[in-house]
Amino acid sequence: MKIDLVTIGSNPPEWVKTGFYEYQKRLPQHLDLAITELPLAKRSKNADIERLKQEEGEAILSKIKADDWVIALEIGGKAYTTEALAGQLEQWQINATPLKLIIGGPNGLSKPCQDRANQHWSISNLTLPHQLVRIVVAEQLYRAHTVLSGHPYHK
Repeated sequence: MKIDLVTIGSNPPEWVKTGFYEYQKRLPQHLDLAITELPLAKRSKNADIERLKQEEGEAILSKIKADDWVIALEIGGKAYTTEALAGQLEQWQINATPLKLIIGGPNGLSKPCQDRANQHWSISNLTLPHQLVRIVVAEQLYRAHTVLSGHPYHK
């Protein structure tokens, strides 16, 4: 199954790359996790935040195909336990539809991105830096995989 993490913000710090790639390489071949980094909209002191979110949202939506299953990562989404996420991962695999996990920039996702999403996933009630979310998502997908494969990592 192809999983593409589409995220605003390119050129993350080395520790973000290292963390993400550590879990990416642990996933089995049938869970092909890729990342698509899109540039952050230019910000200025008096920037129009809604316009910036709109620009970033258009960039995200340009990477989504009609048959993709889209999951928006946002605070207001559904929170999963590890076991529930494992069950959800199993369902995604059964459906065999390409997944697009979308992460907005520092100001979140645009309304069109939220509307396009088939599901909304919250990894925490806390506000997290959008680059840290990459690592957490990769680790949680790996953890869900270990639950499904009976590996003790998740304990």
